Amino acid sequence: MRWKPVLLLPILWLSITNAVLAQQSQPSDAEACAACGTCGGIAIAIPIAIIALTIALLVWVARDAKSRGMDSAVLWMILVMFTSVIGLIIYIFSRPQGNLVRCPHCGNNRLQASARCPHCSNP
Repeated sequence: MRWKPVLLLPILWLSITNAVLAQQSQPSDAEACAACGTCGGIAIAIPIAIIALTIALLVWVARDAKSRGMDSAVLWMILVMFTSVIGLIIYIFSRPQGNLVRCPHCGNNRLQASARCPHCSNP
């Protein structure tokens, strides 16, 4: 069996890489701890940010559904919580369309076309 020169290229590359890495200095303990702490901090911060954004989205869906006079605001929150972006898109396309205006009696938002305010039931 004859060796082809192309088959030796990966072996040559690995040996050169190994020699270069052996000559590099190792990081100090302080540098290693700083790198580990940074990665750990990011690994903790990202899930906290996702949870905070999800809670803010759920609060927005509940308030918007209530101001549009929808009786099932909690069900919409549950749908958005479990399906995330897809549930939000479904909610946006299925909610009653129209302009929101401020109720003169209670100060909450309601649909302009609604006969009564969903918050205070005044006309």
